[in-house]
Amino acid sequence: MMEDNERLLQQFFNDAASQQIDDNGFTERVIQRIEAEGKLQTSNVRLRTFNRLWNVFCITTFVVLFIVFRGWELLAVHFEVMLRTLATQSFSINLMMIFSVVFGLLLVGAGEVISSERVRR
Repeated sequence: MMEDNERLLQQFFNDAASQQIDDNGFTERVIQRIEAEGKLQTSNVRLRTFNRLWNVFCITTFVVLFIVFRGWELLAVHFEVMLRTLATQSFSINLMMIFSVVFGLLLVGAGEVISSERVRR
């Protein structure tokens, strides 16, 4: 019984494989699209490499700015001010620290936007 089913299925698929269906060039367009997708995969590898290098650049820039502006001192001061003024909930804001954090986030965000736009193409 299983052999008969197997034989019938094989015969059905052999008959179906030999048939030609007029599809107005749809199959050719799909094949061309698949080949283009393969080329896009190569482009994606380059894009991922660029994205990683951009992230390393952003992190390095942030670390350098943190060291140049003595970020650890600013953090210590802010932490101390926060602990001393916690009861009154009055916090001191250092514009240079906010600028450096926003700058770092903008660099990383710009890299993500660039990479997402290149993937869409």
